[in-house]
Amino acid sequence: MAHFFNEPSRTFNEYLLVPGYSSKDCRLENVNLTTPIVKFKKGEEPAIKARIPLVSAVMQAVSDDKMAVALAKEGGISFIYGSQPIETQAEMVRKVKSYKAGFVTSDSNLRPDQTMADVMELKKRKGHSTVAITDDGTSDGKILGIVTGRDYRPSRMAPETPISEFMTPFEELVYAEEGVTLSEANDILWAHKLNALPIIDKNQRLTHFVFRKDYDNHKSNPNELLDQHKRYVVGAGINSRDYEERVPALVDAGVDVMCIDSSEGFTEWQSETIAWVRKNYGDDVKIGAGNVVDRDGFLFLAEAGADFVKIGIGGGSICITREQKGIGRGQASAVIEVAAARDEYFKKTGVYVPICSDGGIVYDYHMTLALAMGADFIMLGRYFARFDESPTARLVVNGNYVKEYWGEGSNRARNWQRYDMGGDSKMKFEEGVDSYVPYAGPLRENVQLSLNKVKATMCNCGFLDLASLREGAKLTLVSATSIVEGGAHDVILKDSSQNSMR
Repeated sequence: MAHFFNEPSRTFNEYLLVPGYSSKDCRLENVNLTTPIVKFKKGEEPAIKARIPLVSAVMQAVSDDKMAVALAKEGGISFIYGSQPIETQAEMVRKVKSYKAGFVTSDSNLRPDQTMADVMELKKRKGHSTVAITDDGTSDGKILGIVTGRDYRPSRMAPETPISEFMTPFEELVYAEEGVTLSEANDILWAHKLNALPIIDKNQRLTHFVFRKDYDNHKSNPNELLDQHKRYVVGAGINSRDYEERVPALVDAGVDVMCIDSSEGFTEWQSETIAWVRKNYGDDVKIGAGNVVDRDGFLFLAEAGADFVKIGIGGGSICITREQKGIGRGQASAVIEVAAARDEYFKKTGVYVPICSDGGIVYDYHMTLALAMGADFIMLGRYFARFDESPTARLVVNGNYVKEYWGEGSNRARNWQRYDMGGDSKMKFEEGVDSYVPYAGPLRENVQLSLNKVKATMCNCGFLDLASLREGAKLTLVSATSIVEGGAHDVILKDSSQNSMR
C-alpha cells in the first residue's frame, strides 16, 4: 500500500514566529547573518561561507555575471545559469573573478551614426545616463566619444539627430589609461568634477568606466564576499548530462562552488555526477545537489557526497511541476523534514551538510521563517529577477515598469537537461511559465531592506545569529481567520494616490 503522510503539505504562509525575550543587545547592527554554504566537519570551519543567507537562482532570467558581482558586494552568491553553451557560462564566471572593484564594463554602448532616439531607447531599457560611443557599438570597441544627460535635450532636438552631432568627442574627453589604480582614477574624477571616467587602452579601446557614485558605494560594502585572492565569490549551475566538459571549464574559469540544477535530485544521475567530480577533483571542487523534499532525498545526496542540498519541488512562482506531474511538497513541510534529517546526519557522522531552501518565498518574512525552520540559506529567483542587475529587459506593460521572468522549465529556456530522465535530448512538456515581474530598482536597496526585516524579526525573537535562530525559534501554525487578522482589516484604507498628493 502507498505511504501517506499524516500531516498536510504546508507552506510558509501557514506559520508565524512567536516572539521571545529580547535583551538590550538585540539590535539590528548586532545581528550576524553569516552562514555556511558547503559541508564541514564538527569543530572545523566551512571552506565557503556567505555573509548573508541569500543566493540567486540558476536561471537565465536571474543570474549572470552582472548579478553575481552585485550580489557578492552585498555578501551573497549568484549561481550563474547553466542553460547556455559551456564557453559563455565559463566566460561569465571569468568576468566575475577578474572584476576589479570600481572598474565597470560598459553595458550601454552605441555608434556615432545612431540617433538620439537610440540613446533614449537605450536609457529607458538600461536605466543609465552615460553611453559610450564606440566604432562598433560594443563595450570594448574603439571609443569615439561619450554621451551623458547633459549633452542633449529631447524637447529641443529631433529624435533622428545623429549622435555624432551632440556627443562629447574623444579629443575633448578626460580619460585615464589602462593600468591606472582605483585611487588614481578617483583622484582624476574629483579633480575634473566628472561623473564618469573612461579607462582606455593603448589602442584607444574602452576597457572600463569608473563612476563617481561607485566611490561611496565601494566604501559602504563591508559585507563584500571575497575569496583568498580578494576576488568576488561566484557559483555556477551544471547538469547531469555534459558535466564532464562543463565542470573542467568552470573550474578553469575560477568558479568557487557549483550546483547540479535539476527539478528532482533524488536520482542516480546526480550521484554519478558527484562521484565523477570527487574522482577527478577530490573535495577541492565544491558541488551542491538537489532538489529534494524529504529525509530520504537528503540522506541520498549527503551520502553521495554533496556539499549542500537544495530543497523544493514545484514551489517557485513560475514553476508548474505540481500542476503538470502532481509531484512536490509544500515548502515549509519540506524544509522542516530535511532540516531534521540534516541534524540527524550531523549527529551520526560529524559532518554538517548545509541545506538551501529553493522556492516558496512570497513575502520578506517568509525568508525568516525558512531560516528558522532550518534552512542555512535561501535561493531566490523572482525576488532577484525584479532588479536592475538581472539580465532581462525592463519593459512598460499596461503603464507599469516590469522585467521579463521565465522558468527554466519553460520552452523559452530550452533547458531540457534540467528535466532529463534519459532518452531524447528535448523537452517533453513545459514545467515553467513565461511571465513578467514588477520592476523594483537596484539590488542593493532592496536586499538591505529585506535583510533588515529578517534582523528585526530575529531581534524580536531574541536571536543574534542564524544558528541560534534555528535552534531556539518557536513557530506556530495559523488558521485562515488569523491570516486575515494579520493584515489591515475593519478599516477604510486611504487612497495611496491621494496620500501622495498631500
